[in-house]
Amino acid sequence: MITHTMIVSFDQPVSDATLDQYLADITKAMRDSGLAESVKTQRHLPIPGEEAIPALIATAIVQVEVADLETLGKAFTAPELHEVIEKWQARHSYRVAWANHESLS
Repeated sequence: MITHTMIVSFDQPVSDATLDQYLADITKAMRDSGLAESVKTQRHLPIPGEEAIPALIATAIVQVEVADLETLGKAFTAPELHEVIEKWQARHSYRVAWANHESLS
């Protein structure tokens, strides 16, 4: 099992409803692709003063589990995912950092 962990960072603050919709759209796209074994999302829990740190600070975390690296490669080309990314990038600028890894134990 391979986990694709994404750190999603919106450039400007977004409302709770907007973030909920983004996470729902990403989750649905990955599930609709038929490639994800599971999709989990979570909001970032901010601490006071972190905005002063020169780092990519998450707005949310998305974890997608797939069977293997080949399946992960296919997920990156899934039309459902690209449609969601294009739609959201047109509305709200955001950056993503990610790591592909085996399950953490």
